[in-house]
Amino acid sequence: MKIIAVARGDRQALVLGLAAATCGIAAVTTTVIGHRDPAPQAPATPRTWAPPKKPGPAGAPALPAAPPTRLTIPALGVHARVARAGLRPDGTLQPPHEDEPAWYTGSVTPGEEGTAVIEGHLDSAAGPSVFFRLGRLRPGGRVLVRRADGTTAVFTVDAVRRFPKDAFPTRAVYADTPGPSLRLITCGGEFDRTTRHYRDNTVAFAHLATLH
Repeated sequence: MKIIAVARGDRQALVLGLAAATCGIAAVTTTVIGHRDPAPQAPATPRTWAPPKKPGPAGAPALPAAPPTRLTIPALGVHARVARAGLRPDGTLQPPHEDEPAWYTGSVTPGEEGTAVIEGHLDSAAGPSVFFRLGRLRPGGRVLVRRADGTTAVFTVDAVRRFPKDAFPTRAVYADTPGPSLRLITCGGEFDRTTRHYRDNTVAFAHLATLH
């Protein structure tokens, strides 16, 4: 896949469309056989569904740039340090560590105007990973992102959906929004033992609601 020079939001969409199709490879190429319980699954995307077009009503104003340092999702019991992920020489997104979510450094920082992207593995050889329960997150849930400037951006979840990788809505998920928004992404759906990949991606859409 060639990455062409376009505006930031569109470039992000093109690059991360490839990343979405391959997220979690480092984990699933090891094993998923040891899991006693399957990962919670987000609702499959119906043909008539469209991602939120706005970052939500009464959203908080955009913040200045400040890299994320910690991610908390109270409903899922997630409390994790946030790593960073750039691009590899072949233009694909660097996979995160097994138990740490990673902010894509080509996206805005969480709380800035635009779309911030944090990826995380579903599982690993050791078992469930940081986004194993992402499919359980529901609209209205909170996602707290601690930032390097000492502030905490609090996001409200608008939707959580599961997309087939061969029909992934790249621009709708990754293109910059008019206000501050956040996307959390991991793998989902069935595990294909032939290709050693999950067949779907789970994406949580959220908007900036307030600041702590």
